[in-house]
Amino acid sequence: MRRRDFIKGISGSAAIWPLAARAQQSAMPVVGYLSARSPTDVGYLLVAFQRGLGEVGYAEGRNVAFEYRWANNHVDQLPALATQLVQKRVSVIAAVNATASALAAKAATSTIPIVFVQGADPITLGLVTSLNKPSANVTGVTFLNNTLIPKQLEWLCEFIPSPGVIALLRNPTNADIAEIKDAHLAADALGRKLIVVNASTEDELGSVFARLMEQQVRALIVASDSYFDNHAKRIAELATRYALPVISPRREFAKAGGLIGYGTDVPDAYRVTGTYVGRILKGEKPSDLPVQQSTKVELVINLKTAKALGINIPLPLLGRADEVIE
Repeated sequence: MRRRDFIKGISGSAAIWPLAARAQQSAMPVVGYLSARSPTDVGYLLVAFQRGLGEVGYAEGRNVAFEYRWANNHVDQLPALATQLVQKRVSVIAAVNATASALAAKAATSTIPIVFVQGADPITLGLVTSLNKPSANVTGVTFLNNTLIPKQLEWLCEFIPSPGVIALLRNPTNADIAEIKDAHLAADALGRKLIVVNASTEDELGSVFARLMEQQVRALIVASDSYFDNHAKRIAELATRYALPVISPRREFAKAGGLIGYGTDVPDAYRVTGTYVGRILKGEKPSDLPVQQSTKVELVINLKTAKALGINIPLPLLGRADEVIE
């Protein structure tokens, strides 16, 4: 199926289904799919989610229906969209593509089951009180991206001479601050100076890179955030313009021209999220489903970008890569 056909299908299927199918749909359980992004950006993650749902016996249009709510990268719309799903009395809410989706869903209902998938610590954010025994109606999958920061920093230190300042780029609107703490601890352990820079708009991204040059920053770590995921190509372009080695927690960054993508296998995490939603539809309670910590990671290296930056990637690191882009 072509990508545009898939997107058209998930956004407009309700308008073309025959009446018989709609009548059948009314008797089906309904999954509320609350996304901070748009189907054109993350349709592949929806495919992974539905694959997981299929593993426990559910298929959209056959025995489960969907109510989609896309914020299209306007996270301020998420609370209203979550309220709409509650008013629709959906069977379960899948809160995806940003921490803000999970927070909006939790604020909207204390009774409808919620399954999140996101990178921050759900305990720190107040989504659950425990990973093993989550809150009454909330569970999900977490990447715990901050645990990957030390390895990302270690690899960057192999490329740049010491002393050399390393920066962490974060979105100041993101409630997760664990990455900042862990980045500083890792930098101290390696004897490197680390600074934190902020950006949440297109203009701020451009000005941040200019300031990095003024501050003689030698490398950059991109924090986990849906805004940065959606602007991977722009960040890669800026990194190339300023000849700056950059590592991101997403494989898409390396594919867009960035140096290294190292982080959670996000489609697999969405697959697991789909299995949790299916298990809840079968009658299990969110409080009986421990929050899963995604442990499957992937390393993608853009060798073409490395050569353009004059960086020699160590052979052991190349050997560990899941994919090398030449």
